[in-house]
Amino acid sequence: MSAAEAAFQQVHALYSDHHGWLQSWLRKKLGNSCDAADLAQDTFARLLTARNPEVIAQPRAYLTSVAKNILVNWYQRQALERAYLEALAVMPEPEAPSPEQRLVILQTLHEIDAMLDALKPLARQAFLLSQLDGMKYEDIARELGVSLVTVKRYMQQGFRGCLAVME
Repeated sequence: MSAAEAAFQQVHALYSDHHGWLQSWLRKKLGNSCDAADLAQDTFARLLTARNPEVIAQPRAYLTSVAKNILVNWYQRQALERAYLEALAVMPEPEAPSPEQRLVILQTLHEIDAMLDALKPLARQAFLLSQLDGMKYEDIARELGVSLVTVKRYMQQGFRGCLAVME
């Protein structure tokens, strides 16, 4: 049996043994069984790609940790969507995007949010200071207490992330 097959069987066993418990735990957190089912599935999907399951000593503790990270991301996406929908609500009707455009915009916002989340904190802060606040690189370097070269490297990371989202 290959390592991939063994890993899949381990995840299958974890799923069989703990899926119901995890979904119940998430339902208590969310108060919603549909979202809990989705997030439980996301947790096991992440497990398939993130770690060699045969080394998990405490499955419920590990699943809880992964699920909490997924839950935090889910709450962030919900907040982002609410903010976007609130902004749309105040737009005059002729200027509001179509439902199809809204979907594309929301998907793009989620991708940008994930890209920013993947940056290290100082890189994200530098990128946002430049792009949202219009600060010059020299001012960002002073603000963050890093060199100008480091700010340029952070900006490069942010722009690469943006290019990846565009592709």
